[in-house]
Amino acid sequence: MTYTQLALVGVAAVVLLDLLVVRTRLLTRKAFWVPYAIIVFFQLVTNGVLTGFRIVTYNGDMIVGDSTPIDGPPPFLGEGRIAFAPMEDLLFGFALVLLSIMMWVVWGRRGVQRTPMAGPPLWRDRARDAQ
Repeated sequence: MTYTQLALVGVAAVVLLDLLVVRTRLLTRKAFWVPYAIIVFFQLVTNGVLTGFRIVTYNGDMIVGDSTPIDGPPPFLGEGRIAFAPMEDLLFGFALVLLSIMMWVVWGRRGVQRTPMAGPPLWRDRARDAQ
């Protein structure tokens, strides 16, 4: 599979999981989209630095558009790129953020660590009590 196909499958899977399986319906809430806009901005900055300085390069056969030219950085915008990075990175980032927040909501509904744990780790207290 190409990077593009994997990105589209990842987005479709997480969207279906959100709307039909776990039913958090984050995609229907303003409380998801406002923070996501902030996340996307910083994702574009990070991707721009990593790809613009050629720290990360992509195989042109696996993405929409061309690969990184040999004689310089990739285009900032165009040829399937946004802020130097392939548009597929935005799709993967969207799926990652949605899945992370969705699991946070799911675990919260199930009562996983509702009360914040402060202080030293529990194993440290148990070791002291055993002495």
